[in-house]
Amino acid sequence: MRDAFADTVSAALETDPRLAVVLADISADRFTEAARRHPQRVVNLGIREQLMIGVAGGLALTGMRPVAHTFAPFLVERPFEQVKLDLGHQGAGAVLVSSGASYDGAHYGRTHMAPGDVHLLDSLPGWTVHVPGHAAEVAPLLEEALRRDGNVYVRLSERGNAAARPIGPGLQTVRAGSGRSSGVVVAVGPMLDRVLAATEGLDVTVAYAATVRPFDREGLNRLVARAGQADVLLVEPYLEGTSAHEVAAALEDRRHRQRSLGVRRDTEVRGYGTPADHDRAHGLDTAGIAERARDFFAA
Repeated sequence: MRDAFADTVSAALETDPRLAVVLADISADRFTEAARRHPQRVVNLGIREQLMIGVAGGLALTGMRPVAHTFAPFLVERPFEQVKLDLGHQGAGAVLVSSGASYDGAHYGRTHMAPGDVHLLDSLPGWTVHVPGHAAEVAPLLEEALRRDGNVYVRLSERGNAAARPIGPGLQTVRAGSGRSSGVVVAVGPMLDRVLAATEGLDVTVAYAATVRPFDREGLNRLVARAGQADVLLVEPYLEGTSAHEVAAALEDRRHRQRSLGVRRDTEVRGYGTPADHDRAHGLDTAGIAERARDFFAA
């Protein structure tokens, strides 16, 4: 996904004079040629992430469309005050593109993990959040973000689904239930393949979301109405329950049950391990999702 990001932005630099790229060392090697061609619009500030966001805000206030990029914890968590003030409060729009997802960089340790990134941005109004599940989904989501104004977060992962899916607008039905089914499963970004495998044999509708903010409330309400039962299982690749309030708002006109799967709030995994180890610890591997899906829909 990072290669797709760099290719898309490098190509856009050739045609859009508003565009500027602000880096903090990470992925600078992917922009070497772009920096040579556009030295005034590709800036590497080194590991100064707060400054990166401040510079992006300043560029936006001059009318440019900045793209800031580094690993997720250094893009959202470390400079959150600058994200809140220099972008949000100033009304300055930027595109933030992270890499590493929740724990793709597990071998680096906890410093490089950010399962709370989307939850943190959710405390600020007006953000669009894209979570592509395949490298081929990156370019269309990013191209749209570059064309528009406002603040956009694109959350890239080192892992993804086997194939690209339609990316919107709204929730995309991947597997339809019978109409008398147990409910709806919403799979976000790279969780889709695991969700499809985990729910094989269950009479549920599986919907895919590569854009989670704004959340497709109307689309979820329609899917629940067609499913015949208002039970919703939400599977996200970041902090569990991040979009629970969106599901509640979508279904405020009907009684419903919901359960959220994601990176567990009650568990601090202190071993480095691999991303697969963390999936198992948080119940986000196929077996863990399958067990909890069966329990939820059986109830």
